[in-house]
Amino acid sequence: MTRTVDLESRARLLERVSEYVVKHGLHDLSLRPLAQAVDSSPRMLLYHFGSKEELVAAVLRRTRERQMEMFEKMCGSDLMTEQAMHGAVWATMSDPKFAPYMILFFEAYSIALRDPKRFPGFLENAVEDWLSFLSPDRTIATIKLAGYRGFMLDLAATGDRKRITAAVEVWVDSLELLTPKKGHRRAQ
Repeated sequence: MTRTVDLESRARLLERVSEYVVKHGLHDLSLRPLAQAVDSSPRMLLYHFGSKEELVAAVLRRTRERQMEMFEKMCGSDLMTEQAMHGAVWATMSDPKFAPYMILFFEAYSIALRDPKRFPGFLENAVEDWLSFLSPDRTIATIKLAGYRGFMLDLAATGDRKRITAAVEVWVDSLELLTPKKGHRRAQ
């Protein structure tokens, strides 16, 4: 008879594993050191998650869920202006405490671009979640997403928060000018 996975134990373990992966990344992730760091065993990690790839996929889903919950809570007010929302999002993304999450995101993104089957759904969700969050208009949301991703990648590469934040402020001001030309066909 097959035992059912204790969902509470799995959730607690996933939180510990997620913290470890955010801090150490994916590039040389190995089950033994991971298990030791989270007070578990490789066998228990496999019992709860099935495989190393499924464990990483669960970590990526969980960190994305946490991030989206945080941004929705932070920007959920109908009273918040769009400029204030973008300012709040960038302030969070550029905070040094957020850097490990940003680096993990770009690391996973590059791995998934090479091998999309490795993290099923990651690429699609990394785009769709943000498009939905940034604007009901997919064309405008795509422009915003491209801007944020570019600024985030630049920040991760250079650490030049002052220069990039100044550029973000100019970019946010320019977003007000984004109105489609008459007859322009929007992405659906």
